[in-house]
Amino acid sequence: MPVIIMKSILLIGLGRFGRHIAMKLHELGHQIMAVDIQEQRLTPVLSYVTNAQIGDSTDEDFLYSLGVNNFDVCIVAIGDNFQSSLETTSLLKEMGAQLVVARAARDIHAKFLLRNGADEVVYPEKQLASWTAIRYTADHIMDYIELDGEYSIFEISIPEAWDKKSISYLDIRRIHKINIMAIKRDGKLNMDVTSETILSKADTMLVLGKLKDIQKCFHL
Repeated sequence: MPVIIMKSILLIGLGRFGRHIAMKLHELGHQIMAVDIQEQRLTPVLSYVTNAQIGDSTDEDFLYSLGVNNFDVCIVAIGDNFQSSLETTSLLKEMGAQLVVARAARDIHAKFLLRNGADEVVYPEKQLASWTAIRYTADHIMDYIELDGEYSIFEISIPEAWDKKSISYLDIRRIHKINIMAIKRDGKLNMDVTSETILSKADTMLVLGKLKDIQKCFHL
């Protein structure tokens, strides 16, 4: 199991997206300061966060009072007011925030956020749409993660033609230009994969590669 290092997180914006982030961060054991301008949005997450503040994140004095430079990560999850998201992102960086992650709904939003202080941008709707489209248009895909515009990780069924054959025998990396990262059997992930690992059609595997190579290999 990977070791999770506890971090301090400033989470601004507690709509549905922000609430889910708060719940997951709590599950992972991080310290969370939650901020929203509306009190009713903070109430549902109080049991998941370390502290909560009602306030306007575009107010420079209020934001400064939070000590933003003391947080490991600042997440701007505001989804209903892009102007507020942009102003908040810019102020966070001006105040010395170490890492600013901002939510974007459109490509043009992402460009402005990146130009105005965001270190990283996430697209929850766009990313979920891509995942859903790919996941549910092929019966043998169990999961999918896009790493960037070119590389992806798929959890995929092992083809019948590969059953009872070793990775070296199939010469998968050279022929298909993909890497097998792990084998999943009975819900358990085995990361100890070597060239001599024997594949079974009853299992699934995590493969890493360029999307076009994975599509070609598995006829997606």
